[in-house]
Amino acid sequence: MDGLVFLALTEAGAETARRLQAAMGGALHGRQTRVAAADESFPEATAHLRALFAAGRPIVALCAAGVTIRALAPLLGDKRGEPPVLAVAEDGSAVVPLLGGHRGANGIAQRIAEVLGVAAAVTTAGDLRFGIALDDPPRGWVLSNPEHAKAAAASLLAGAAARIEGDLPWLRESALPQAPDGAVALVESLAPDPGAVDRLVYRPQVLALGVGCARGCPPDELAALVRDSLVEAELAPDAVALVASLDLKADEPAVLQLAAALGRPARFFDAATLEAQTPRLAHPSEVVFAEVGCHGVAEAAALAAAGPAASLRITKRKSANATCAVALAPRPLDPQTAGRARGRLAIVGLGPGTPDWRTPEASRLLRETTDLVGYGLYLDLLGPTRPGQRHHRFELGDEEARAAAALALAGEGRNVALVSSGDAGIYAMAAVVYELLDRHGGDGGWWAAARRAEIAVTPGISALQAAAARLGAPLGHDFCAISLSDLLTPWATIRRRVEAAAAGDFVVAFYNPVSRKRDWQLAEARDLLLQARPADTPVALASNLGRPSEAVRLVTLATLDPAEVDMLTLVLVGSAQTRALARGDGGAWVYTPRGYAAKHGRDAKEDAAE
Repeated sequence: MDGLVFLALTEAGAETARRLQAAMGGALHGRQTRVAAADESFPEATAHLRALFAAGRPIVALCAAGVTIRALAPLLGDKRGEPPVLAVAEDGSAVVPLLGGHRGANGIAQRIAEVLGVAAAVTTAGDLRFGIALDDPPRGWVLSNPEHAKAAAASLLAGAAARIEGDLPWLRESALPQAPDGAVALVESLAPDPGAVDRLVYRPQVLALGVGCARGCPPDELAALVRDSLVEAELAPDAVALVASLDLKADEPAVLQLAAALGRPARFFDAATLEAQTPRLAHPSEVVFAEVGCHGVAEAAALAAAGPAASLRITKRKSANATCAVALAPRPLDPQTAGRARGRLAIVGLGPGTPDWRTPEASRLLRETTDLVGYGLYLDLLGPTRPGQRHHRFELGDEEARAAAALALAGEGRNVALVSSGDAGIYAMAAVVYELLDRHGGDGGWWAAARRAEIAVTPGISALQAAAARLGAPLGHDFCAISLSDLLTPWATIRRRVEAAAAGDFVVAFYNPVSRKRDWQLAEARDLLLQARPADTPVALASNLGRPSEAVRLVTLATLDPAEVDMLTLVLVGSAQTRALARGDGGAWVYTPRGYAAKHGRDAKEDAAE
């Protein structure tokens, strides 16, 4: 299985892992100082397990099952999206699939059991008795009524026989009890059929739905046209493998909402590819050719997606603003091989560094991507990634090049993540992406394709939030953030902002405080603030937050020395109200009061007056 990881905490576990690796492939990840000759070493098991899980890597943990369960419990959510996770005893005496049983874990467990000569502790009853799960058909098939699968399996486990109708080879070849008059029907069908507790309906995904529409077509109009067309042809929507159209429609809401409603991917073809289908069209149109460069969209897209052996099952049907057609393929379709997807650019904030501070949404988007784009250090902070993902590394300062590369890849139909540390929308890559799109709004070529891609920004924990959490509550009242880099913003403008922050008595988070070529701006900003707030105002110097070399030091505004600050340091300056509260361990909590003490005093006076 792609990306399989054997994770060992001890040399004994690693020895068993190497036996399995020799038979099954995969990579051995070992605990630093405890496992020799590992493909990859890690310092701490919980963080590494979570990073592997977030990356979607199948995990075989050669340690106590409880270690793995406790590490992954906070990440568990949708069982349909989790990778296989298994626990194997260090000495190879036991193998237990923990998660993702129907996503490969049961199969991996059986293979491991064969290699080790033990029994796999598979607990799924159907898998155990029959070697299959009724609700887990092979790729290219869908069970139309999964809500009835448990009852049907219970009947079979209780002694009933299965009656197989149609071409369902994986069921015929299984250990299911079968009889021509079996009480549980397992049926292949393209026709609408709701099924029942004793009738499971399996559909081969052999239909390619081609659609076209005018720009701004009401989504309900296209959906109604498709629905009525399928009903008239007695075809079930479940049998549709994909929705196909012209690439100019990659950002058309009606097409995208239709695909989402059907739960099927949308795939797109350029005009030249669709024009090649003209001899196969039932209704070629010169009007359409003059408009978009091919003689048909709906029929041509359906045929192009379904392949050369396909035929039109529904020829072009029209409404005022939309068209649709359906092609029938001789075997289930793989949407990934048809045309290209609508590209997606996810602009992802990683947080300060540790995977524990990465949001579940960010982890999901990173796991789904085909391409990762970013400053090399930020890509290194990702930790384990999914095999097959392409990394596009850039140097510090290449922000526009990074953003342009990510947009170009998304325009090609790739699923791209552009990564930033902290929050992608705070002094980071999101603004660069939108600025480029704005600047090249009228350009054609790949810029036009990039603008049709989906763009999403997912938040991350910013450096100012992380620093504040380490300190206590310095952001308890009004605050602002100011970048001291004058590479893109004139210093006169930055100076006015610092003066305004001083006048308003804001807590101030200084980003980009110094660099090798800029070493005076922080000193000037300090002096401006000293004109408006006490010399003993608490100042935090927070660097490498969330990383092994994290350091947070507390100084005062008067003693703030720019020589002790670098580009990886956030400087957080308190307001005149910010307080440092001594701790028993010699450190201090820092907080900025909201004003409750004053409110308490007012309330006391009012009580006394009454």
